[in-house]
Amino acid sequence: MAGRKRGAPDETYDTGCHGMIEQPSGSEPVTETPTGTTETSTGTTGTTTVDVSELVRLRTQYPEAIAEAAARRPRRPLLDDSGRLMIVAADHPARGALGVGGDRMAMANRADLLERLCLALSRPGVDGVLATADILDDLLLLGALDGKVVMGSMNRGGLQGAVFELDDRFTGHRAEDIERLNFDAGKLLLRIDYDDPGSLTTLETTARAIDDMAARKLPLFVEPFISRRGEDGKLRNDLSAEAVTKSIAIASGLGGTSAYTWLKLPVTDNPDDMAEVMETSTLPAVLLGGEVGDDQDGAYEKWRGALQLPTVRGLVVGRSLLYPADGDVAAAVDTAVGLL
Repeated sequence: MAGRKRGAPDETYDTGCHGMIEQPSGSEPVTETPTGTTETSTGTTGTTTVDVSELVRLRTQYPEAIAEAAARRPRRPLLDDSGRLMIVAADHPARGALGVGGDRMAMANRADLLERLCLALSRPGVDGVLATADILDDLLLLGALDGKVVMGSMNRGGLQGAVFELDDRFTGHRAEDIERLNFDAGKLLLRIDYDDPGSLTTLETTARAIDDMAARKLPLFVEPFISRRGEDGKLRNDLSAEAVTKSIAIASGLGGTSAYTWLKLPVTDNPDDMAEVMETSTLPAVLLGGEVGDDQDGAYEKWRGALQLPTVRGLVVGRSLLYPADGDVAAAVDTAVGLL
């Protein structure tokens, strides 16, 4: 994988980028060709390197290719027969949150990120991806979203570190965009600071987004937190049992119906509290990955325990799988899938 070194794979895999959409000549139909990818073989496995120049060529000369790829993308149900969901998340860059561990710019190289996503999406048991329009458009052009669950990220206006961070405007996908592109679900972030008036705006717009998605019978994954600013001005999410319980109660009651609302939740500071915390709502939930630390095995164990709870239906995890400290993206993803 090109670019930054963190998490560079130790092995070579088929990344699942099946080929770039080719610009039609005259009235010729749009076809998939391998012009945007470079294949190299290593035994029975291979790797695909994203050709940025080819992506840019398509974007400049044939921007309609994105909508056409979305229109003909083979779809699938949100849940398969297992009733479980494994989604890889990559909507962090649009909020200016590029850091992973000690590398503040780990997610800044787009070709590298796309290659990691293609690899993750190719692994057995991975159901789909959560991202903003720019990334999903690239993945559509690369043919990586066929038969996958595609989740559009809706509010990215609360830029990391900004004074207006909690006034989290809906600058990403709208409900009508998700419907138009034949995507499968949406996701939004809801951080609530009792001392920040911006939280009220986000609460209200979240409720209206829930209504808009429900009117289209589209699932919406709401990621709620009780958040507070420290003396250093940095915003931190409170993962105590009481705070997570309150966030679940607040998020569950938003909108005119909860029929299509899912929750995207952290594991509490004390994982033993999760059973009682998850009794707060009957809404289906998935677990999020959170910040990347050195104890990846500990994170797996936290997820393993919470996944046994009746309302928890899966995982939506990003940086800890795409940028694992040991560099083995496929192994990190496979381990997470195995927890389900």
